[in-house]
Amino acid sequence: MTEFILALTTVPDEAKGREIARGLVEQRLAACVTVGPASRSTYRWQGKVCEEEEYVLLIKTRRELMAKVEAALRAVHPYQVPEFIALPIEGGSAAYLEWLAAETKGD
Repeated sequence: MTEFILALTTVPDEAKGREIARGLVEQRLAACVTVGPASRSTYRWQGKVCEEEEYVLLIKTRRELMAKVEAALRAVHPYQVPEFIALPIEGGSAAYLEWLAAETKGD
């Protein structure tokens, strides 16, 4: 099992994405959060097909922090059921992964 994950969530606007990103990094729950440009999401919600503009957050962190990241997201996320999925990081540059590990360790 890999030590690192890339977690994803979506938010309705860039300001909320930046707020969540800053909070996760300040709490050392993520080394970096990339707030992607606006895109269109199509999904079914409460029996209706919806289409909305959303921003994707790419959250780079350690697997052991996944539950804390999810809890932090739920505390500030505007959606009733926020997307939260995690993918293992199977490889990458050693220098970047060392930095990721260092930035997500407590003081």
